[in-house]
Amino acid sequence: MIVKTFTAAKAFIKYKDKVLILKESSKYLDGANAGKFDVVGGRLKAGEKFKESLIREIKEETNLDIKLGKPFHVGEWFPKVNGEEWHIIGIFLECKTDSNQVKLSEDHDSYEWINPKDYNNYNLIDNLKPAFEAYLDISKPLD
Repeated sequence: MIVKTFTAAKAFIKYKDKVLILKESSKYLDGANAGKFDVVGGRLKAGEKFKESLIREIKEETNLDIKLGKPFHVGEWFPKVNGEEWHIIGIFLECKTDSNQVKLSEDHDSYEWINPKDYNNYNLIDNLKPAFEAYLDISKPLD
């Protein structure tokens, strides 16, 4: 039985054709994704507007100033966190920044700017693979 349902705002932050990924630390939640890479973002707080939540999460996790783009993917996942069953619906947006100077929060151990085509070369959390595929689809030139 699912105990909690959340909406998450997730950002593919682009800098000079690279996308930012963050390595999760064991300090984040119950450490289930420690050592795996994620993109910036998180759960919306009750009553918080979606775009405001994403800007807040980006500032907390990276200290970057960004320009919000358009949504390109909706995904869902069902993690077990601290013994609770969660259902998370994640909405992914493309964002842009003029700086690659990241200041990490304690929830992350390191970061990398990667070519999105190389996403399979990184230890990503499972829910990111369909998001990267969707991101690559929108990045293709129209025929």
